[in-house]
Amino acid sequence: MFYLARPPDSHDARFRLAEATRQIISELASSTASSEAFEQARDLVVQAATLLAERSHGRSYESAEASLADVQDSGFLDHSPVVGALNPLAAPVRVRVEEQQVIGDAVYGPAYEGPPGCVHGGSIAAGFDEILGFTQSMSGQVGMTGRLEVFYRSPTPLGVEVRYRGWLDRVEGRKIYVQATLHHGERLCAEATGVFISMRPEVFQRLMKDRPQPEG
Repeated sequence: MFYLARPPDSHDARFRLAEATRQIISELASSTASSEAFEQARDLVVQAATLLAERSHGRSYESAEASLADVQDSGFLDHSPVVGALNPLAAPVRVRVEEQQVIGDAVYGPAYEGPPGCVHGGSIAAGFDEILGFTQSMSGQVGMTGRLEVFYRSPTPLGVEVRYRGWLDRVEGRKIYVQATLHHGERLCAEATGVFISMRPEVFQRLMKDRPQPEG
């Protein structure tokens, strides 16, 4: 067994900031505080954003896409919007490989609510896309999503641990077929199937060349 995306590191200032930002997002989704409290919080957030805006910028990573990751590289996806501990948009989903399957555990907070008390279907689809991206990489090829189908079987609850499980089905030329499930305990919440298309190296290089660069 080995883990892919890293869990938050309490000794790393950037990880702690991401976790604090994630907490703000969660509070904003459900807080009933006064307008005065919201104004005070806004001023603090603006102060933090201004502090960082005045410092240097850049990217130390090539991508945050699971399907382009080397499954042995645990630091590759810190910035993923689905599994990245450095990305406050991520729940995050903690991912590991076990017995030729990709397993992702997550607890979705109020910011991910769709139906009352349940995870938004779009967040579930994003989770499947990431899990299946990790899964297809076990084929030894680098690919990107060609088709993703999600079948919602029962509501996925907020605030409790849910588990994704993905596995490789077959490879036919450049097409990589994968499948996954999402459970809460023994209850099946959703299933997904995907087809990933292996990417030629020159396509990846073109994407990198055309990638917008951060200012500052």
